[in-house]
Amino acid sequence: MNVTIVNKITKGTKRKSLYHFTRARNLPSISHVDALYSCHDVNPNLSDARREVRSEISFNGHLFVANAHLKIADGVMDVNTSHLTFHQYVDKHVFFWPTQRDCQKMLEIYSKREPNEAFAVLQFDAQSLMTDFYDQIKLTKYDSGSSPRYPTRTSYKKSLQMFLRLEQFQQIDRNDVPTKPSEIREVLVEGKVTDVTRYLQTLYCDHTSLLNDNWREHAQPLQGFYR
Repeated sequence: MNVTIVNKITKGTKRKSLYHFTRARNLPSISHVDALYSCHDVNPNLSDARREVRSEISFNGHLFVANAHLKIADGVMDVNTSHLTFHQYVDKHVFFWPTQRDCQKMLEIYSKREPNEAFAVLQFDAQSLMTDFYDQIKLTKYDSGSSPRYPTRTSYKKSLQMFLRLEQFQQIDRNDVPTKPSEIREVLVEGKVTDVTRYLQTLYCDHTSLLNDNWREHAQPLQGFYR
């Protein structure tokens, strides 16, 4: 493990935390197991095909809601990477936003898209989480699950190559991977993140009834996330 890499990424004042965006309905499941699981680790069958709509299943006696896969234009996909291969790879990871601003944009998009759904944001200490899960972490320069508005004008193609292992940061110089902290758009952890209470700083959620006692002390109204 190269601690210098983690220190470089988390040095900026706006990059001290990692943000996980989820549906409030997922909180009982997350707090029950004290972990964030990738869709694949919850149930590999969730990735048998592109999820055109969200999927709701039972996980450890609680509800687990997997988001739908957004349709990605053919023009932005690498010719050697199929849509299914790409979605299956993505499903093997837990996603974090490296800045509050990036996560706010995601929250705004989903709040407009699904006005009747309640959402939550979990804020974690970036340095300790990235240090403990160093070998499982990958970085992206682009929002991997989205489809650019003008796919033919993009300077990159979506492929598994765009997911850079943390240990390779600033060791590989390509236009489809981040080469400096400000270019990191997503932080991914392969498999699952366990003992999440250890890293939890703040939980932004308006539905505290969904939280266990240990997490209520970290809770703030979702509106506070915009401050």
